[in-house]
Amino acid sequence: MKWRGRSQSGNIEDRRGFGGRGMVAGGTIGTLALVVIVWLLGGDPSKIMNSLQSTGQETAVVDSAVIKSESEHAQFASVVLKDTEDIWHELFRNNGWSYQEPKLVLFSGSVESACGFSESVTGPFYCPGDEKIYIDLSFMEELQQKLGAAGDFAKAYIIAHEVGHHIQKQLGITEKLSSLQGQVSESEFKRNSVKLELQADFLAGVWAHYAEKTKNILESGDLEEAMNAAAAVGDDRIQLKSQGYVVPDAFTHGTSQQRRKWFLKGYETGDINEGDTFSASDL
Repeated sequence: MKWRGRSQSGNIEDRRGFGGRGMVAGGTIGTLALVVIVWLLGGDPSKIMNSLQSTGQETAVVDSAVIKSESEHAQFASVVLKDTEDIWHELFRNNGWSYQEPKLVLFSGSVESACGFSESVTGPFYCPGDEKIYIDLSFMEELQQKLGAAGDFAKAYIIAHEVGHHIQKQLGITEKLSSLQGQVSESEFKRNSVKLELQADFLAGVWAHYAEKTKNILESGDLEEAMNAAAAVGDDRIQLKSQGYVVPDAFTHGTSQQRRKWFLKGYETGDINEGDTFSASDL
């Protein structure tokens, strides 16, 4: 995917260092505060610094490879978000709507949102309550290393999927689904929740369609990377990896085949009117 040197979004909110792993990653600030306190109390700050140096604590949080990797992931996420902004502004305008851009929150370890407290293990998510997308950049590495979904466009698909949820919020689809809670059976509500996720995959495909058409960002193999990512995060694939068997009643996002199918449909059609997963007969 062609992304280096391209425009970045201004809607990035960087909270890394403010929770979970980030509290440890902010060790340099913590050390400075400790030194100041010792100095104010009349102690010798150099003893604190020497003690930390002897134990290696001052370098325990400094990993240049990790810093460089996360810096690249952050830049990449910002470029992809900018692409989604440009494309969805145009698509909304063509339909007589006004697109409100979401914020992308980068966090490490854990984060507080309008949807509550979340940890990075839950993966990237969109919170309708504050209209923000949350992602721990370490998930980018996990996507490639543990889930087997390598490549830049695989990461772009994940971000575009979460932006898809923002589109659903803007169009009133999320609210409509929420209104069903308590009005239909739990199993029916779960099925509709899966359809919501598959529609977000479709919308990610629509974004990819126009990203290629208007920005020419795709390179050889990029589409396959996104398809592999969609399959890698299918409920059946994840359940097999984690527990060795599949429980369809516990699905939350759809199977690998379903996720690939709806992303590809969005990519091939580029038509948001083709993404009515709620009326699909095979779901």
